[in-house]
Amino acid sequence: MRCTQNNMPLSMNKDPAISVIIPVLNEARGINNVIAHIRSQAALDAVEIIVVDGDPAGSTIKAISHPGIITAVAEKGRGSQMNCGAIRATGDILLFLHADTFLPPDAFARIRKCMETPGHAGGAFDLGIDTEKKIFRITERYVALRTRLMRIPFGDQAIFVRREYFERIGGYRDIPIMEDVDLMRRIRQRGDAICVIPEKVMTSARRWEKDGVVFGTLRNWMLQALYCCGVSLERLARFYR
Repeated sequence: MRCTQNNMPLSMNKDPAISVIIPVLNEARGINNVIAHIRSQAALDAVEIIVVDGDPAGSTIKAISHPGIITAVAEKGRGSQMNCGAIRATGDILLFLHADTFLPPDAFARIRKCMETPGHAGGAFDLGIDTEKKIFRITERYVALRTRLMRIPFGDQAIFVRREYFERIGGYRDIPIMEDVDLMRRIRQRGDAICVIPEKVMTSARRWEKDGVVFGTLRNWMLQALYCCGVSLERLARFYR
């Protein structure tokens, strides 16, 4: 796995409790907004922020105007990028956050409270979609129900895991799609608990609006079903694209 660190933060915390890892690709327009949001949620001595760019030129990293951010460049793909960030993390909890997803109020306190339970290997939040269109409320309710029944949250729900546990199970697998589902399934197969925090993250509706909410939802259902039936990840990736 290629994983090149670009710089060290200007003021690196000695031992932050939570490391926020943001995999990015062509997110120059919004990266400073999500960094500012994270810092407004937590004291600097409690959280470190790691941005891992899948663009070899580091175009998103170059747009960062905030000091004290750990940056790296890795092979394109959320799994490899998030593993790269985890290597550089010093927190005992890893929070994997998409660049277009914003955390609910008191998110870090809620994560710490969740992880105080010894049996919890990790967890995620409920999903909120940043749009006023009512049809997306149906999607949110479906995701909340699916997450509680299956205990397999997706990456846009801000997955967090104990760092020691993440390293012990080998992190994310280097696969072209469904790396988040694969990680959660492995945790469940080991018999370890996944905490679901009822507060919602707020993620951009751009993916659904681009593809169409009905098509996007049906496509995701089909991908999940085919994945569970053992269809190859390479074939699923082609279908997704």
